[in-house]
Amino acid sequence: MSRARPLDVHGTTVSLLEAGEGPPLLYLHGFADVHGAVSAWLPFHEALAASSRLLAPAHPGCGASTGSEGVDGIEDLVFHYLDLLDALGLDRVDVVGTCLGGWIATELAVRHPHRIGRLALIGAVGLHVPGAPIADLFMLSQRADFGKHTDLRSLLFREPEAPVALEMFPDRYATLPEEVLRYQCLTFAARIGWNPPYFYDRKLRPRLRRITVPTLIAWGRQDRFVPLAHADALHEGIKGSRLAVLDGGGHCVWLEQPEACAKLVTEFLGAKVPA
Repeated sequence: MSRARPLDVHGTTVSLLEAGEGPPLLYLHGFADVHGAVSAWLPFHEALAASSRLLAPAHPGCGASTGSEGVDGIEDLVFHYLDLLDALGLDRVDVVGTCLGGWIATELAVRHPHRIGRLALIGAVGLHVPGAPIADLFMLSQRADFGKHTDLRSLLFREPEAPVALEMFPDRYATLPEEVLRYQCLTFAARIGWNPPYFYDRKLRPRLRRITVPTLIAWGRQDRFVPLAHADALHEGIKGSRLAVLDGGGHCVWLEQPEACAKLVTEFLGAKVPA
């Protein structure tokens, strides 16, 4: 069972969910699965927590976390999560990042690889790949017609009418607290991804060579938000990384195929590092 608690990080409050026992694992969420938006703990999180002490903070301004007013770009989030690791007393930790969380995790690994044990990136934004632009999340969010999120679900999920897609983005207005949580996460995404460049850091791709930790890159083959070419670019840029493409999954493959995705991640985290 997950436990929720506030954590003070230099005067800001981080809403932190914890579950499981074992080695610590930091989970950085994406746009679709900010914790508490629909359910506090999803099957993918439960599977990870079965073999680790899973730590899932809400990004600044998401959920009950504060501090969004101090975020103007991705660099601010790198410092925020360094401070979070210090507050948790973690000198080094394995990190799993999905979507926006994958971008933050990548930037953290580029700058401070000594703070990360292993790195798993799932559907991560953050790169500029010529000929393979990231789709316009904000335009589709604005096009929701009387609470219908069909276009947005089509962007984020392989099967937009699948139960998990309808649960996360139902064709109705949800309760006010749920709608506020989604709005908060969209606002957070806009703080780091709205202004040009759109959801990427121009300097990140050539810096991927600085990532020296074991890295898993997992992607849904039918990702319509962040094209598969971005997975190839990460794999090419991060020496020794492993690329796994899951058939039948879209952008939110960790929500669509939680068992398969969690198995991939947990096996990677538990594997011995080659000598």
